Amino acid sequence: VDHQKADWVSIHERICPLLIPIRTSLPCLLSEKERKYGMEQLVKRQKYIIDLAYSTAQEFVLDGKHKEAIPAALHALRFSTEVYGSSSVQLVPAYLLLAEASTGVGHLLQASNYLSQAQWIVLRTPDCSAAVQCKLHRSLGLFCAAEGNFEQALYHLANDIYLASSTFGLKSIETSGGYFHMANVFFRQNKMDTANSLYAEV
Repeated sequence: VDHQKADWVSIHERICPLLIPIRTSLPCLLSEKERKYGMEQLVKRQKYIIDLAYSTAQEFVLDGKHKEAIPAALHALRFSTEVYGSSSVQLVPAYLLLAEASTGVGHLLQASNYLSQAQWIVLRTPDCSAAVQCKLHRSLGLFCAAEGNFEQALYHLANDIYLASSTFGLKSIETSGGYFHMANVFFRQNKMDTANSLYAEV
């Protein structure tokens, strides 16, 4: 009951009406053209649910409501898998969001599993964009920082900053996020001069 309530509060209330046409199978006696149109509409609805579930989960994470974010992120992952396949790079954002939410509620092993899945997909995608790789390194850096593994966290955040600056520019908002998280790691190591200079850079 608790699980159903959490799912309802998180996302199900918003997507419940949208699930009915998705779960309804197409009639058998359709022409090829009608069947093709029906499949296009189905994929369009699924993509809409992916966007809605992902943005809802993201809002919860930004508000610090990590537990509420998990059901919505799981829906984003499930529909992304249905639309794009289980090894598509399109699944990476949902995995990273699940990892962040799981870390936020203290489920580090679960977070590690989600990050491993995301990392595996990125490694198997030779033409993976720098923007996706940047997000992966940031997530890995934040996870390592949460574990207290500061050296590994700094390694991943340095990669994040490099990829973000080469893709979006040195003075971009995307790059400043990496500097901010790196400054937090130095702050936790009591390296205040370095932390303050990075905060100033942000």
